[in-house]
Amino acid sequence: QLQLVESGGGFVQPGQSLTLSCVASGFNLSNYHIGWFRRSPGKNREGVSAISKYDRTTLYADSVKGRFTISRDNAKNTVYLRMINLKPEDTAVYYCGADDGIFWQRGWPDGSTYQYWGQGTQVTVSS
Repeated sequence: QLQLVESGGGFVQPGQSLTLSCVASGFNLSNYHIGWFRRSPGKNREGVSAISKYDRTTLYADSVKGRFTISRDNAKNTVYLRMINLKPEDTAVYYCGADDGIFWQRGWPDGSTYQYWGQGTQVTVSS
């Protein structure tokens, strides 16, 4: 069974940090582009960051550039999202997705080409 499981979310104060993990089971994550997306109440899903399966090229939403860092550890079948200097507007459910397509940016930033999704992890930033 192909599965993605996110973890690492939580409740933090503005300015604090979190690291999200996305672990794959049933398939080899190195064969997929991986994206982090988020959805907050009343808003559409938005792309946060993505990393290519080819050369680890990365993409970031403008709102998180300089604060979020995506990375992958293929040996652990895991992708991470390091988030620093968190802001209240980062509050959302964060999902990771996997895309095995050739053109890796085709599914950015709406995630439309991603085939597999995790269940999400809640991140709440509030004072």
